[in-house]
Amino acid sequence: MEARKLAVQGALEFTSRTFSDERGVFVAPFQQSVFETARGGPLFAVAQGNHSLSRRGVVRGIHYTVAPPGAAKYVYCASGRSLDFTVDIRRGSPTFGKWEAVLLDQSGFRAVYLPIGVGHAFVALTDHTVMSYLTSAPYVAEQELALSPLDPALGLPIPEDIDPILSERDAAAPTLAQAAERGLLPDYELCLELEAQLGTASRAER
Repeated sequence: MEARKLAVQGALEFTSRTFSDERGVFVAPFQQSVFETARGGPLFAVAQGNHSLSRRGVVRGIHYTVAPPGAAKYVYCASGRSLDFTVDIRRGSPTFGKWEAVLLDQSGFRAVYLPIGVGHAFVALTDHTVMSYLTSAPYVAEQELALSPLDPALGLPIPEDIDPILSERDAAAPTLAQAAERGLLPDYELCLELEAQLGTASRAER
């Protein structure tokens, strides 16, 4: 497995080695030792695993968890094909407002790590696109917020041949500038503090 830093501070991309034979393919989309070396810290305690199934054109996000508590995520595409967006929405971040798009599919077998406070979105490029997540915090509805994935100031590169299918919540979500005006964005320094605490509990138990 190889790791690469993304344009968003603290976010990482991982590409797994595949093993193919006449039966098919075997791949390990997560490897703890590589992850911890790239992140420079221990694996976060996994609080929840999520799984979504989407048809072509579905856009989910931009989603994030209020901080505190915040939530880190490790995301990969188990089936299908998606264009995944990592968006820095942390006030005070050196990469605030920047994003990076990563193609997640069964060819490159890439995965993305999103640190606390970073926004996440994706567009399903095929029917039956399955996205799998490991998160450092359980889902609590009132702590989950959204920004518009169609915010023209961000300019996320949703393919022109895609007619975006959004939930009511995501369609009505504020732009990055509107969320900033309303005080809805996470603070970068606080997110770094929360990020540094990830994995400390599991270390102490060893």
